[in-house]
Amino acid sequence: MKKVSKVLLNLVCILLAAIILAPLAWIILNSFKTNKEMFKDSLALPGVWQFGNYVKAWNMGLYKYLGNSVLVSSISLIGILVISSFLAYGLTRFNARGSNVIFIIVLGGMALSEQIALVPLFKILKALNIYDTYLAVILPYIAFRIPFTVFLMRAYFISIPRELEEAAIMDGYSSFQIFRKIIIPISKPIFASCAIVNLNFVWNEFLFANVFLNNKAIQTIPIGLMTFKGDLRVDYTSTLAGLVIASLPLIILFLCASRQFVRGLTSGAVKG
Repeated sequence: MKKVSKVLLNLVCILLAAIILAPLAWIILNSFKTNKEMFKDSLALPGVWQFGNYVKAWNMGLYKYLGNSVLVSSISLIGILVISSFLAYGLTRFNARGSNVIFIIVLGGMALSEQIALVPLFKILKALNIYDTYLAVILPYIAFRIPFTVFLMRAYFISIPRELEEAAIMDGYSSFQIFRKIIIPISKPIFASCAIVNLNFVWNEFLFANVFLNNKAIQTIPIGLMTFKGDLRVDYTSTLAGLVIASLPLIILFLCASRQFVRGLTSGAVKG
């Protein structure tokens, strides 16, 4: 019976993997074809592997959108992790009056939809004169990702034994020194998990970037790829090559940090 269950579980895993990987394989395969080959038979191997599609996509401005996404994602991610970690640590270690209320308010932010906040944010950004700048997307990204990140980090920080901090206090450490020298080093898994989850959101976010960034010089990857097809005059294979290039940074990051990612979610979020 156990063997049958194990076989069924493996079959389900293989099926799910196939469902997930099939679209990616199709995109990569057709990114090496000509348009004629793709429309003739999108599942066949290329007659001649068109590596020039990647060069063409890069030269058509993909590198600019990629650079913008790296800049926006880096600043947003740093802001999210710094603010969320301080807030989560404060909520778990300082028994201040109203801390539970603050946590509930923070969690309430998880229920706020981007679509609902779109018009108010537009007016606020216009009033602050930062519409159509990098800050127009960086600030909303940070604000919208803090609640979920605090939720994950708080659960992880609760699982850290307080005895470690009590020993540090005996050695004369301040609260900030404890956080920097003790909490952060042993919380690398949850930081890695939060970094990957939030980077995936920021890197692929479309709505805010589409509404708040009109200047092509500062547009990010999702918006750049949307206009890419028009710029290339329906050169679909080069557009697919652009999609592959845009996906590579996240894939590489996840492969490098996958172990920390799993540890962070299982040892922290589950215990909380």
